[in-house]
Amino acid sequence: MHDPGDQETTSRLTFDQLLARADDEALQELLGPPTVRLLNLLDPTLSRPAKLRELLSSFRPPDELLRDARARQTLFDLLPRSAARSLCDALELPGADPYAALRGLRVTKGSRREGLLFGELGVVAWEPEPIGSDAPVTGVDVGYGLFDHQRDAARRAQALLDVAPNRVMLHMPTGSGKTRTAMHLVARELRRREPCVVTWLAYSEELCEQAATEFSHAWRSLGDRPVDIYRFWGNRDIAINEISDGLVVAGLAKTYQRGKRSFDFLLRLSDRASLVVIDEAHQAVAESYRFVLEVLVDRNPGSRLLGLSATPGRTWDELDADRELAAFFGRKKVTLEVEGYSSPVDYLVAEGYLAKPTFETLTHAGAPVDVKKLAASLDIPEEVLEALAADEQRNLMILVRVEQLAREHSRIIVFAATVSHARVLATALRARGVEASTVTGTTPPGERARTIARYKGTSTDPIVLVNYGVLTTGFDAPQTSAAVIARPTKSLVLYSQMVGRATRGPRAGGNAEAQVVTVIDTSLPGFGAIPEAFHNWEDVW
Repeated sequence: MHDPGDQETTSRLTFDQLLARADDEALQELLGPPTVRLLNLLDPTLSRPAKLRELLSSFRPPDELLRDARARQTLFDLLPRSAARSLCDALELPGADPYAALRGLRVTKGSRREGLLFGELGVVAWEPEPIGSDAPVTGVDVGYGLFDHQRDAARRAQALLDVAPNRVMLHMPTGSGKTRTAMHLVARELRRREPCVVTWLAYSEELCEQAATEFSHAWRSLGDRPVDIYRFWGNRDIAINEISDGLVVAGLAKTYQRGKRSFDFLLRLSDRASLVVIDEAHQAVAESYRFVLEVLVDRNPGSRLLGLSATPGRTWDELDADRELAAFFGRKKVTLEVEGYSSPVDYLVAEGYLAKPTFETLTHAGAPVDVKKLAASLDIPEEVLEALAADEQRNLMILVRVEQLAREHSRIIVFAATVSHARVLATALRARGVEASTVTGTTPPGERARTIARYKGTSTDPIVLVNYGVLTTGFDAPQTSAAVIARPTKSLVLYSQMVGRATRGPRAGGNAEAQVVTVIDTSLPGFGAIPEAFHNWEDVW
């Protein structure tokens, strides 16, 4: 903390000089007390100030710290009075007390004031390479083949789309190419009608970008004319009257919100679309999503509905919800089938489309939970997840296993129990010499892009990506060969999605083998293998 009587004459400090003034209290604040406690348990030398400063510098870039209001205030309190006054003058902050003025500082990303702050401290903001296109409409000019099993699934799905009730669920395991297969159906629809509009709905921005990029590749080989991609997610918008020929890729949440504000928007989109595709279709009967789908499909008698999912059910044991989903698609489902194999997963592994997975469990006996409350919840209650995240013995067990995996695998993904849990695990791994980063829903977009780009890069050094709440879908890093599932869940859908991040096979640019480590908390439910997820919902269809 600053000392009002500080006689130091330095009127300007660089960020590195400022961080060098951080004492134990400030470093704990910047890294988080749980992280520092865990480091001390691992090795007391890791919690010494010099090591903590080194760890903080490698884990949280200067621009991220200065954009975090709480971290920024901790850093400002380290300034000598003369430097605090000098910084206030540069930022044009009035007031006799420079510390009070700095406490009231508000910084907007990309603003002039942020530029002044970074300039005074010698910080250069990292800017990621742009991902995808910011324009809502981009032109697509006119080899994109399918494997035998994909062609068979596409033919059977098309046959069901062409007869009442014109709805079908395409059920293919993660990594077997369901998006690629679906693009052939989309291209066929666009070729046989001109002009024609196909609407592709997805619930996350990553899945939307993935669909737009994949269609761009597909249409160059499969198309018969130039068409447009209309992007309607995030900050992108479209003018409904300008949509005439091509693919509309829309975020479900944004489409629902626009439809509630202007029902006419959905009606006009329905009038234009002859085929509606919903990715991760097990969510189709959620109230808001169902509203969108029913308007888009039911209003137009000529419209068809194609659902895509690796897990064609919503729950593990609530059959009513799964029956509702099956009924919504007319109980029409095309499942990957391969002659001579009882499970398509076995075929995909044998042929190298999926990695051969080895499943391992880490058993932890934590504090007992309220069984009745657990049974009444759709998934593990938040307070249970927070308690697990704070369990230091559980964390030590996870860290030891991840360190062992890092000796055998170059890319490892860890699914944490909470946002803070992800940060604690990654920080501790870094302190132990393992390159680790976090991606959560709270990670700034620039930092998220930088972290993922590094993870997907060509470095042969082991890299661990610890995440919470994201990267279960729409994240494709085929070089990932190990996954640690430290987040318990009652959702077989979520569990299978987490497993799928590590099971891309060599024919899909991945690995021949994969290792999946699941932390089993003995008082909570858990799952164990991919075929278990693939076959779970057969009876309701």
